[in-house]
Amino acid sequence: MDYSSFLQMNEELSLIAVMLILLVFDIFAGEKSIKYFQPLALILFTVHTLANCLPRQEFDCAGGMYHYVPMLTYIKTILNVGTLIVLLQAHNYLNHDAHRLRRGEFYFLTLTTLLGMYFMMSAGHFLSFFIGLETASIPMATLVAFDKRNRKSAEASAKYILSAVFASSISLFGISLIYGTTGTLYFNDLPSLMSVNPLQTMALVFFCVGLFFKISLAPFHLWTPDVYEGAQTNITSYLSVISKGAAVFVLFTLLVKVFGSMISNWQPIIYALAVMSITIANIFAIRQQNIKRFLAYSSISQAGYILLAIISGTALGMTSLVYFVLVYLFSNLAAFGVISVIERNSKKIRINDYDGLYQTNPKLSFVMMVALFSLAGIPPFAGFFSKFFIFSAAAEQGFYGLVFIALLNTIISLYYYLIVVKAMFLNKSARPIEPIESDFPVKVSLVICTVAIMLIGLFSNIYDHINLLSFGL
Repeated sequence: MDYSSFLQMNEELSLIAVMLILLVFDIFAGEKSIKYFQPLALILFTVHTLANCLPRQEFDCAGGMYHYVPMLTYIKTILNVGTLIVLLQAHNYLNHDAHRLRRGEFYFLTLTTLLGMYFMMSAGHFLSFFIGLETASIPMATLVAFDKRNRKSAEASAKYILSAVFASSISLFGISLIYGTTGTLYFNDLPSLMSVNPLQTMALVFFCVGLFFKISLAPFHLWTPDVYEGAQTNITSYLSVISKGAAVFVLFTLLVKVFGSMISNWQPIIYALAVMSITIANIFAIRQQNIKRFLAYSSISQAGYILLAIISGTALGMTSLVYFVLVYLFSNLAAFGVISVIERNSKKIRINDYDGLYQTNPKLSFVMMVALFSLAGIPPFAGFFSKFFIFSAAAEQGFYGLVFIALLNTIISLYYYLIVVKAMFLNKSARPIEPIESDFPVKVSLVICTVAIMLIGLFSNIYDHINLLSFGL
């Protein structure tokens, strides 16, 4: 093996360098210098994102355990942008006296989970995939429990780590069945060895359970509302977008590349999960009063919509998936950004607390409205185009029934998204939330999200460019 090939792993090596620099700075910086930690971290991570945003030639290294294709650069860049927005939104939270000394831990844990997602997406072997999955999952449990003074945070972390352990163990059992029936774990070798027999079908189901858990698909979603409610809001937004985005990319790739010959087996499973996730989440979202639990069920519903792109198993499906996650990233982070600002300044997290918000905080109300309209798929916001593309991908393969069910559920989702909009703009309150002045990094993140939601749907060349790259995945 030529170890110089490891130098081609630009994204991973660059991120490790950023993590080591921040770790050393956090340990050795004095009291006067430590105030520059967050600006340094944001600058370094921005440089890392920009330096690795252009695709390269396809290659393998580590004996084929690491596999790179040009599409991965764009997927990782999307996750980098989402992570950068989360770090901007967490700026004020980490400057609070209770967390100032733990800023280094927050950044190191967050970037460690991102590194695990990098390895998970670039894996060419089930062993390297599983290592990446666990590298992303274990620090995430620590992040969920980051607010040590909050009992709900500790409870949420316990639920998350226990659920993750069971899901990972089932996936690992599925991987062992794959190895037992084929004698290899390399993705490129498996398609010719996979056949539609009961043992390999069982292996497929067991393996996918771990990813279904990370994506929060029903009936593997029960941990999601409690964890979203208990975790600090910025960590919740990271969990709902970045972690989910990485998992859906991996799920699509493995189903098509490794289990492509078993498409008749996994398409009915994806079909059932999509219907359950969208329908159950929409019904329960209507009943929520806590806005973080409300967005938890919203994210479960959005995960169900994502499956419409996955079930197609085509290049158009991959294109729609990447585009949907890009739009979902900006929409969800905008909504969670507003919730984070309001929770931090007023401690209010119930939907009826948002009554009359427009009277005192018109800018925050506008950002939240744009985010919710995009999540609901209302034109001309980007969410409308992202849903249109995934519906098209599913319809192209003849899943008209599934598209019809998804469309009916979209009407239901309009109702509960508009409940929040109605509270902000139409409901009156004798004691609305007081005017809030956000810090500069949070303002930057909300402006980026809002502009992206309003403009990204108008630039169709983004979709066309993704579509060209999808054929090489």
